[in-house]
Formats: sequence, structure tokens, C-alpha cells
Amino acid sequence: MTWWEMVAVCAAGVGAGAINTVVGSGSLITFPVLLATGLPPVTATVSNALGVVPGSVSGAIGYRAELAGQGRRILKLGAGAVCGGLAGATLLLTLPAAAFERIVPILVGLALVLVAVQPLIAGRLRRRRERSGGRPRADVGPLLFCGLTLASVYGGYFSAAQGIIYVALMGLLLDEPLQRLNAVKNVLVALVNAVAALFFLFVAEFDWTAVLLVAAGSALGGQLGARAGRRLSPRVLRSLVLAVGTLALGQLVIR
Repeated sequence: MTWWEMVAVCAAGVGAGAINTVVGSGSLITFPVLLATGLPPVTATVSNALGVVPGSVSGAIGYRAELAGQGRRILKLGAGAVCGGLAGATLLLTLPAAAFERIVPILVGLALVLVAVQPLIAGRLRRRRERSGGRPRADVGPLLFCGLTLASVYGGYFSAAQGIIYVALMGLLLDEPLQRLNAVKNVLVALVNAVAALFFLFVAEFDWTAVLLVAAGSALGGQLGARAGRRLSPRVLRSLVLAVGTLALGQLVIR
């Protein structure tokens, strides 16, 4: 890897760390750059999964204020995220690359639709509950747990846009401000990336130079993303999710 390539990989790590913290889909920045340096696709995927772990942790720490009072929820969802992430990492090394290529754009597209219509659906459900005297949805139900666990399988396999899927599902099934859901998303992404990285350390080939460069950049980017993302209004944050997600979907379809 040349010096210019090293600078490009580190810069991509910064961008990925920031975007992952605010929205998700940061791997769509780092993955093409790693491929451009000459790494094989699976090696690039594994190296990227290892490298973005510090960024995920950094972003979760940056959102610690929004995590207050959500410990029980995170424990429940985190258990599913760990199991799903491990399953996805295993699939990456056992299934042919084409196995998920058809379904990934569909998942991302569906998540974007859910993010777009979530305020409308949530508003109607909230008004219906108010008329019937029901309580706001704060508990993790079976549908949300299963949905996020399956999303974590996808996250352990590739990870691009997994944060968007998390936000879409939680926004539809929980009555919480978007920033608090984004904070939970960062923790779940950190757990999935961490368990997949530990798995890859023992069974997969990776490039240590790429891993360290992405890790250094993503750790910085995670803090920058948290500082910027926490200042965004729900409408702006949702618009950013949709914009980045649409770009991610376009890149997935073209590739």
C-alpha cells in the first residue's frame, strides 16, 4: 500500500466513522477504497469490519447522554445483536458472495420506505392509543427483537446500511425521539461489529495495515459524527438518513 493509498484509507475511515454514527452506511465509503488498494473483496470486507469497531464504540460513547434510561432495552436488543452478528460473520465465510447480493438492495429499500413513512404511521398509532387509553410503546416486543436480530445477521455479513434498518424498525415499533433511537442504533452496531471482528480474528484473512488505518480514522470520525449528529433536529436527521440511504441503495444496485 502506497503512502497516498494509506492517506485515502484513513480519510475514508474518518468519513465512515462519522456517517455510521449519524446515519449508517459508512462501509460504502471504506469498502470501495479498500478494493481500490488491491485487496480481494472478502479480505476488504473483513478488514473493514475490524477497522470500524473503534468508530462504532466511539460513536456510542458520543451519544451516552441519549442512552440514559435505556439500559434494559439495550440488554435485550444487544443479546439478539450479538447472536445475529456472529451468524452473519459465519455466513460471510461460508456462503458465495452472490447469496446476499439480490436481497441486500431490497432490505435497504424497504428500510428507507419505513424511515420515510414512520412519522405518519407512528402518529396514527399514537392517536389511536390515546383514544383507547393505551400506553406508549416502550418495551421491546417479539417483533422488534426478531427484526433487529435478523438485521444483525445482515450486519455481520456486510454491514452497509444496517444502521438505517435498525432506525427504521425501532422508529416503527417504539415511541421514542429519533435521537434516542439513534443512540441505541450506535450501541447495536458496535456490538455487531465487535463480535464479527472477534470471529474474523481467528478464522479469516485480513490486512493489518488496512485495519489500523480504518480504525484510527473511524475512531476520530465517530466523535465528530456524534458532535454533529446530536445537534440535528429529528426532521433534518431523518432527511439525512433518507439521503445517505438512497445513495447507498444506488451504489448497491449498480455494483
